[in-house]
Amino acid sequence: MSHYLELLAQQQYLHGQPQWTGILKQQAEDFQVDEVLPFSFSGDGEHMMVKIEKRGENTAWVAKLLAEHCQVTPKVISYAGLKDRHAVTTQWFSIQLPGKANVDLPETLAEGVKVLAIERHNRKLKRGALSGNNFVIRLRDVSDIEQARARADLVAKLGVPNYFGQQRFGREGGNIEQALSLFAGKRIRSREKRSMYLSAARSLVFNHSVSQRIKKGLFSELLRGDVMKFTSSNAYFVAELIDEAIQQRFKQGELELSAPMVGKGDLASVAEAAELENSILAELPELVSGLSDAGLKMERRALALKPLQFEVAVDGQDLLLSFYLSAGNYATSILREIVDCEGLNNDHIGE
Repeated sequence: MSHYLELLAQQQYLHGQPQWTGILKQQAEDFQVDEVLPFSFSGDGEHMMVKIEKRGENTAWVAKLLAEHCQVTPKVISYAGLKDRHAVTTQWFSIQLPGKANVDLPETLAEGVKVLAIERHNRKLKRGALSGNNFVIRLRDVSDIEQARARADLVAKLGVPNYFGQQRFGREGGNIEQALSLFAGKRIRSREKRSMYLSAARSLVFNHSVSQRIKKGLFSELLRGDVMKFTSSNAYFVAELIDEAIQQRFKQGELELSAPMVGKGDLASVAEAAELENSILAELPELVSGLSDAGLKMERRALALKPLQFEVAVDGQDLLLSFYLSAGNYATSILREIVDCEGLNNDHIGE
């Protein structure tokens, strides 16, 4: 297990580890997250949709609070993703009310929990059914504000490694330890916990693949046989020949490099890229074989993360950042490249 903890602690920086410090989440208002859904509500159906602003509470607690106010079982309450506790966040919840009208909720459900809007929809809100999140973040008391500002500008231009956040692995890598026990034959009855442990193991393999590619100077270098993902979709193809056209489309941002999300089956990469990826995966045999045996599908994920609508401002010694990240990407990956600060690994930043 110590080997995996070392890997978690040694993930490479793309732009070099910041030598200046700052404070994250000194106040809840310093970290604001606004959820964006990919669809409009139908206006009818059996699901009451409630937009909540919360501070100082986690998503699951708010779901239970809604169940109490609506006098329903928590099982009929759903949401698209978890949001940070130590922050000001907005997100939608769906409440199944077949044959019933919307419940008249108070504007304030509890201290720090407000109802912003109520709609009606013909489908429940499923986990992962969000486009992404808008972030507004204040990093306080930055020790070298000019260096931090310059680094933020570099991140806006070149992006960062698309790492899964450290919070995904549990306290001191506990989710990885559970995954190893699962692979060794331990029975885990909870489907939710089993899924969480498998996801943590898979995420660690991905992060290691990205980190090693940076270490070898290949983060932005195309290899013959690399799997190229279209930026505008989840579709990808194998670049068996790296020609001028591929290079140009990559530089223009139409295409992006990908790394494996390990599962059952063979890697999609071939030639030099496959040799590289297989050599990296060989360093994590327990996790790779365990994920394959668990039957997860072999998939791909973008190597780099580039924030959209990225804006930077300076307020005295504070750095103000605003940006949009699509679902499944982590604000921690952006922040760790800009300022060295505590609090980056708390909660579920960016899910």
